[in-house]
Amino acid sequence: MADAKGRKPRFWVGSSLDELRSFPDRVKRVLGFALPFAQAGGRHADAKPLKGFAGAGVLEVVEEHAGDAFRGVYTVRFARAVYVLHVFQKKSKRGIETPRKEIELIRERLKRAEEHYEHWHEKDS
Repeated sequence: MADAKGRKPRFWVGSSLDELRSFPDRVKRVLGFALPFAQAGGRHADAKPLKGFAGAGVLEVVEEHAGDAFRGVYTVRFARAVYVLHVFQKKSKRGIETPRKEIELIRERLKRAEEHYEHWHEKDS
């Protein structure tokens, strides 16, 4: 079910919304722009497929602020909804690769999103 602007609904998985609220305003603005873009069927210029997930259905937006990297991960795999899977500050100073712990959490939350979508989609149909 789309909103009045034709956007898919957005669902927050786990503590993603609370995590985003704790971020610097500049980071919140960037992610706050990328998500409605995805809900409208588009793709923000800074959104890139997250490595380790088949295809381009799981996307990541990275924003640098004051020497720190902030990341927002969401999925557009579902035809009728966008799910924000994880929002976090990358603390590791070794490379740009997403830490394994974060990838595992994203995988677990993606499974939760799939279960929610299946139930929500059945109920909404």
